[in-house]
Amino acid sequence: HCVRAMAGWGAFFVSLLNYKTEKYVIAENRKIGILFRLYQLAVLGYIIGWVFVMKKGYQEREEAIQTSVITKLKGVTLTNSSETGLHLWSAEDYTIPPNGEQVFFIVTNYIETPNQRLGFCAEVSLQRKSNSISISELCSLPSLTGIKTGLCLNSTGTCEIHPFCDIPLEPLLSKAENFTIYIKNFIRFPKFEFSKSNVFETTDDSYLKRCSYDRENHPYCPIFRLGDVISWAGHDFQSMAVKGGSVGILIEWNCDLDKDSSQCNPQYSFTRLDMNLNNSVTSGYNFRYARYYKDQNGETYRTLYKVYGIRFDIMINGQAGKFNIIPTIIAIGSGVALLGIVSNLLTFYKGAANSFKKPEEPEATEESSAAEQGQSSVERRGPTIPRNTGQRYSAILNTQGAEPRHHITFSPHS
Repeated sequence: HCVRAMAGWGAFFVSLLNYKTEKYVIAENRKIGILFRLYQLAVLGYIIGWVFVMKKGYQEREEAIQTSVITKLKGVTLTNSSETGLHLWSAEDYTIPPNGEQVFFIVTNYIETPNQRLGFCAEVSLQRKSNSISISELCSLPSLTGIKTGLCLNSTGTCEIHPFCDIPLEPLLSKAENFTIYIKNFIRFPKFEFSKSNVFETTDDSYLKRCSYDRENHPYCPIFRLGDVISWAGHDFQSMAVKGGSVGILIEWNCDLDKDSSQCNPQYSFTRLDMNLNNSVTSGYNFRYARYYKDQNGETYRTLYKVYGIRFDIMINGQAGKFNIIPTIIAIGSGVALLGIVSNLLTFYKGAANSFKKPEEPEATEESSAAEQGQSSVERRGPTIPRNTGQRYSAILNTQGAEPRHHITFSPHS
């Protein structure tokens, strides 16, 4: 048993060194030939057109873009109020935060409530809306605008609170349509050691002072007019400035590093991010802040601002590609594998077609006497077997049927 096992393992290892080839069959069938060529053309079109031309499958890709954004706003506007008079708004007043980040807010409208002082006044935020709640029950609820004193005011139907009392004024719309936004963006693809900026490289210091972004003429001028940005987002500035909103600025870098670096250009797109459906409560953007002062008697008072404006979110996306032999080989190998599948598909198609085909009746043919004699001589001899096979055969003719049949047996030499 040990000898047989070792012999079996030896035969197995020897068989690993054998070389096998495939057997090819030429099918003289136009339908199958047309299908075969059409499949080849489809695979070649997919590899060349989609994989290499559209998707650039020969390139190594990187999507982990490193980016930095610096923003700066410029512009002044003048407002005139009966309470505060003339007020000049500069970038330090209407930009929050003023230091310039990837997300910033620009004031376009505000309600100013000056000279708020601590006192006693009627609550206006929790007024009684129905007779089902008494004033005493209403005064027992917590207040969001001040500290309740426990007194109920029958004249107003509300509770007395101790807050900064005020009388709201009419909203004032600031003329911010001509404000400018300066967006400086640096990007880097660490895998390829490639860096670039969206600012035009020039020694002319006055270029950024007089240029404005234009998709065709000045694609590397990073100064955007506020009214143009809202227009490119598909909205009107004057209507959006009343209640505010949120706008996204997308900068996309798609760089083919097989070409010159001048072909790697930023692409800008603008969209409104907040919901604006039928002037619902979800649309708009506002918040409150206060400035505190002291009078000559040392009493604290403040000016409350409810500001409406536009929040800008700057988003950076990008990817870069460069030729590499490894993805090229993988793409070509996948194409060759697809071409190899066609033989199996056509074999299946041919087998399925033959299974539904009716067997044909043999047709009688007349042959010349010379041909019959030649055939009979071949039949008597039987098939030719190479002598070096070490085998012999015997042919037994079946004379009972109309057609001779060969019965061949093989046996080893004794």
